[in-house]
Amino acid sequence: MSNPSVVYRLLLFFLLGAVLVSACSNAGGVAPSPIPGSTPESTRFVSHTPFQPSPTLTPTPSPTPVALAARVNQEGITLAEYEAELKRLQNALKSQGKELSAAEQRKRVLDDLIWQTLMAQAAFQAGYQLDDAALEARIQKLAQEAGGEAALKEWLSRNAYTDASFRVALRRAAAAAWQRDQIAAAVPETADQVRARQILVSDNATAESILSQLRAGVNFGTLASRYDPLTGGEMGWFPRGYLPHPEIEAAAFALKPGEYSPIIPLKIGYLIIQVTERNPQQRLSADARRTLQGIAVQNWLKDRLQQSKIEIFVP
Repeated sequence: MSNPSVVYRLLLFFLLGAVLVSACSNAGGVAPSPIPGSTPESTRFVSHTPFQPSPTLTPTPSPTPVALAARVNQEGITLAEYEAELKRLQNALKSQGKELSAAEQRKRVLDDLIWQTLMAQAAFQAGYQLDDAALEARIQKLAQEAGGEAALKEWLSRNAYTDASFRVALRRAAAAAWQRDQIAAAVPETADQVRARQILVSDNATAESILSQLRAGVNFGTLASRYDPLTGGEMGWFPRGYLPHPEIEAAAFALKPGEYSPIIPLKIGYLIIQVTERNPQQRLSADARRTLQGIAVQNWLKDRLQQSKIEIFVP
């Protein structure tokens, strides 16, 4: 907590923890922010007896509209909150020696605020709740981990949080974490998977030579061990969506056990794979399931964005 480089995504990822985020066992939430800026009240005049001037009453002042950075399904994200988040990101980037263009910074901050708001809204709709006592307990836990209330207050001040803005952000982050956990938990523990091994070489001519040997009947495992003595080219089990190269997955899931692929050109070299097993209900490894959970969250957000009304008021 004392490290300012953690600030930008502190709230959300502090709560999320391991799988995209640590599970939030306590349900909780906050009602969506009211739409800033109500319609100004009309000026009123009161008539008295005839032949006397009608005194004009002083109009009731209308609320000063709160400047917004964005509005998500009629829920406002204030300009002040957006600017504070932008400052926190800039401080974090500076402390880490990283750079992003001004446009990339603005987009990242705005995207994160919109995504958190969408997730929090879904959590509220699903009945998520976080009363004041539970919120206060979370803040006390953060204070304890920061080294005491004074240390937490100093951290909040250093990172452009007021007590009120921190509570708003923490409520939203808690609700977003809960919703993300629901999406992640819905990912099954098993999936259609293949087990494969590979031969990866740096040039196409070598790959063509290997392919000719395979067609002549040379054992794939023998050749794989020649080019990778340590693992014999073993890739292990993987589902669709797990590998960073979709073309490898496309080739693998088009093969039957025992079959090998044509040469697959990649930026890292030239690849030939052989599928050794396939199981439509193979248990996912922890890493593979985390990857699929991340994809599930991304797909949920993509769908939610398409279904939502998003208004942006900043460049």
